Amino acid sequence: MCELSIIMLRGENREKVMESVAKILVEGTSIQLTGILGDRMTVEGSIREINFSRGEALIISK
Repeated sequence: MCELSIIMLRGENREKVMESVAKILVEGTSIQLTGILGDRMTVEGSIREINFSRGEALIISK
């Protein structure tokens, strides 16, 4: 299984907001993240990049 770390980009700053994400659901600017253990988090922004080889998704903060 491929889990992702979610990195929030705010200008030049990178902040890891969640690890072991198995599902990403996008509805407009709302992005719902679901972890492998069922934990959830919702962030506002847009996906810039998903890189499975690095195991991370980059989200630009709104």
